[in-house]
Amino acid sequence: MSFIEVKHINKTFKVPLKGEGKFGALKSFFNRKYQYIKAIDDISFSIKKGEIVGYIGPNGAGKSTTIKILSGILVPDSGNVTIDKMTPWKDRKKYVAEIGVVFGQRSQLWWDIPAIDTFNLLKDIYKLDEQEYRKTLKELIELLNLKDIINIPVRQLSLGNRMKCEIAASLIHKPKILFLDEPTIGLDAVSKKVVREFIKKINKQSNVTVILTTHDMADIEALAKRIILIGKGKVLYDGSLAKLKKEYDYLRKVRVITKDKIDIEKDYIVSAKKIDDGIEFTIDIRKTEINEFIKLISSQISIIDLDIDSGNIDELIVKLYEDFKI
Repeated sequence: MSFIEVKHINKTFKVPLKGEGKFGALKSFFNRKYQYIKAIDDISFSIKKGEIVGYIGPNGAGKSTTIKILSGILVPDSGNVTIDKMTPWKDRKKYVAEIGVVFGQRSQLWWDIPAIDTFNLLKDIYKLDEQEYRKTLKELIELLNLKDIINIPVRQLSLGNRMKCEIAASLIHKPKILFLDEPTIGLDAVSKKVVREFIKKINKQSNVTVILTTHDMADIEALAKRIILIGKGKVLYDGSLAKLKKEYDYLRKVRVITKDKIDIEKDYIVSAKKIDDGIEFTIDIRKTEINEFIKLISSQISIIDLDIDSGNIDELIVKLYEDFKI
């Protein structure tokens, strides 16, 4: 049995409609009309223990609703969720002790006090053993380099340092599952790297299962081998990132800087465009490997320089959205 099992969950929200015009709000008060929005439409998937899964989709796709159901905040209209043999909304008290949640735009840290005070409060909330808590806290301080910042009021911390403290707070009770919603939003390149490396480390060391929702595709590429794409409340793709790249990201641009003339015709060459100091080829990597193409042109011309465009994960996701019309 999978560690996380989601079976045919549905969730519809009843949203009141507001009337237009000067007296629209008054009319709506006496004659209320509603719109029904299906946030989740028969979603099913399973996740193994220790997996890092990217749960992605455009705004309004149903990502946050799914995460709220998985974390026990919302109850689905129908369907079932079993996580580590528990139902999140039924076994909530026991279940929340097993999960950690980080929302990039919401804080669980007390704003006017140092992060260490929040950590100590969480120790009491989760009823952690003092010795075990101190050991975990020491590990988190070392891994996330928090020594110089945990005694500073949270409101005085940079966004990057605050996010590192948020992640530490979510892991202080050693959860088995970590839900990350936009964990690197607004962070600089250095802070992003620190956060990503830490997530990989705790996943490897403690076998923590990670579900990552983000619009930053660099996070997905750095952390997740598997992605679940949803749109309009439905699962549209569930599989490896490598397979997705093979299916949708199969064109590579190879810029060859040379003074020689190039006259090559192969079925895998989609186009050959003259540039100032050479030629830019577009290669279909489903039909050949890039190194085979380079061997071919190297045997025919003298290459001054060569540049390969390795593809762009953001463009890949845009192609996916277009293909699924979301």
